[in-house]
Amino acid sequence: MTKEEILKAIEEMKVIELHELVEAIKEKFNVTAAMPVAAVAAAPAGGAPAAGGDDEKTSFDVVLTGFDAAQKIALIKEVRAVSGLGLKEAKDAVEKGGEVVKAGATKEEAEAIKKQLEAAGGKVEIK
Repeated sequence: MTKEEILKAIEEMKVIELHELVEAIKEKFNVTAAMPVAAVAAAPAGGAPAAGGDDEKTSFDVVLTGFDAAQKIALIKEVRAVSGLGLKEAKDAVEKGGEVVKAGATKEEAEAIKKQLEAAGGKVEIK
C-alpha cells in the first residue's frame, strides 16, 4: 500500500474511526500522547518557511463554546470520542465551555469535528 493510498483511506474515515486508529497506533507502537502532539506542533513551524513564507494557517483548534442542555450527555460522549478525554474531563470541558477539544487539527479535520459536535448539541468555533 502506498503512502497516497493510506492518506486517501484516512481522509475518508469518520472522526471516531480516526480516533480509534490513533489509539490502535499508540498501543501497537507503544507511543504516548505527548509525543505525537509535540511532533504535530513542530511540523507546521518547520514546514512554513520551506513553503516560501506562505502565511496560510495550517493548524486549527476546535473550541467548544457552549451546548444545548437537552443534548448534554450526547455531547459529552462526542467530546470523549474526539479528544480521548476521560468521562470526568469531557464532562468538565462541556460544562466549563471555552475548552479546546482538539488542538492542531487540519482544516478538514477541524470542520469534521465541528459538524460532529454541533450535531450532538455543541456550539463550536474553529480558531
